[in-house]
Amino acid sequence: MTLERLQKVIAEAGIASRRKAEKMITAGRVRVDGHVVTKLGTKVDTFSNITVDSEPIERESLHTYLFYKPRGVVSTVSDDKGRKTVVDYFKDIPYRLYPIGRLDYDTSGLLLVTNDGALANLLMHPKNKVPKVYVAKITGRLTPEEIDKLKRGVVFDHHKSAPAKVKVIRSEKHKNMQIVQLTIHEGHYHEVKRMFKAVGHMVDKLSRERYSFLTLQSLTSGQYRELSREEVDRLKHVD
Repeated sequence: MTLERLQKVIAEAGIASRRKAEKMITAGRVRVDGHVVTKLGTKVDTFSNITVDSEPIERESLHTYLFYKPRGVVSTVSDDKGRKTVVDYFKDIPYRLYPIGRLDYDTSGLLLVTNDGALANLLMHPKNKVPKVYVAKITGRLTPEEIDKLKRGVVFDHHKSAPAKVKVIRSEKHKNMQIVQLTIHEGHYHEVKRMFKAVGHMVDKLSRERYSFLTLQSLTSGQYRELSREEVDRLKHVD
């Protein structure tokens, strides 16, 4: 059962901003299951009956979508440069959605988009080590020593990456490039690109092919599908 702070639930229902919701609570205007609640930070569950000034609030149902992000799209809700964002693809969905994590502007692939804050926090927390599989087109070819470095973790900008799984998918003899699959569970800025750069290779093209057990099967670039309840439950118990 997911518990959330009362002021957050009121804000997400569109009643007021979180700060104003806090004032409503301390003023005694909010009831939970018939009882006045004035303590900030009180947590409520999905089934709590919440009223503000005796009017029940309508809580938004939770939805999570698997999106095949194209290249040239920003992984944000809005962009001050006027670039296309992932939520532009969900204009027909009547929920306030946001991406779980991010993919770089020039990176394509699997991105989860949701209005479920608890799920987003769970998946993005470093301790849960959710595996993410990328396929990169890199310049040059990895040597056995470079592969070993990636597997043990490489250092960039005073940070050492966690050990990665590495699989060379294909080498192009006449183009001096390789297609490499890299599995990581961190989410630092430009993580994959910086890992390859640390061993002397630039990334020409990058795509995320898998997130936990989820894949892009049956989707083409720009398409999405809603996750089933079983898939969401499985994500919440991911190893």
